[in-house]
Amino acid sequence: MSTQVVLITGGLTGIGRAAAVAFARKGAKVAVAGRRDEVGKELVKELRSLGAEAEFIKADVRKEDDVRAMVDKTVARFGRLDVAVNNAATEGQVGPITDQTAETVAATFETNVVGVVLSMKHEVRAMQAQGSGSIINISSTYGHEGAAFASIYVGAKHAVEGITKSVALEVAKSGIRVNAVAPGPTDTGMLTRFTGTAENKAALATQVPLGRLGLSEEVADGIVFIGSDEARFITGHVLNVDGGHSAN
Repeated sequence: MSTQVVLITGGLTGIGRAAAVAFARKGAKVAVAGRRDEVGKELVKELRSLGAEAEFIKADVRKEDDVRAMVDKTVARFGRLDVAVNNAATEGQVGPITDQTAETVAATFETNVVGVVLSMKHEVRAMQAQGSGSIINISSTYGHEGAAFASIYVGAKHAVEGITKSVALEVAKSGIRVNAVAPGPTDTGMLTRFTGTAENKAALATQVPLGRLGLSEEVADGIVFIGSDEARFITGHVLNVDGGHSAN
């Protein structure tokens, strides 16, 4: 594999951070985007200690000016953009539909859907100019299932998967692949907040056929694969990394 230039949104924690480390270990040049300067700078130090060229770009995916600058800074720094991982997301307000408001719905969709659309818009722009690229949107197995008390998050992830497939068809002849990776129950800070208690988290793990929660590093391995040349004939696909959860 030639040296890839990789941009990861929401790259400072959880799956995004694990993906940044995984790509760095493969020799990629990595740009990580997020909203916290100190955390971003510390991650860049770690990536550079692995021998990778790395940069932190402060960006909020809800703001198009930030997203445009994020992509342009990546290309200016590294010369191109080969892989973009759109990972920035929020669980939103978890709870029954009767507790949701226009504001809670908008806040969840603004990051999880609008942020992905804006990121793809500018990533595609950069990739069309070079005639190649791979975009990977991070969904969830809830992106093709349902979940009580998480209707807004689930709806947003359904949107991500529909947009992924549609844009894959739109840009296929430009040499750009667009896929999604859908983690199942994965031991992240978001899952801890989502489940609320250790008991709830443990109960969720029992629903996974492999008998445990996934690790961010395992999801990252799937992301690295789908962005690699080994997956060059895969586009418009949603890759489940879920221990068999969605096979139930």
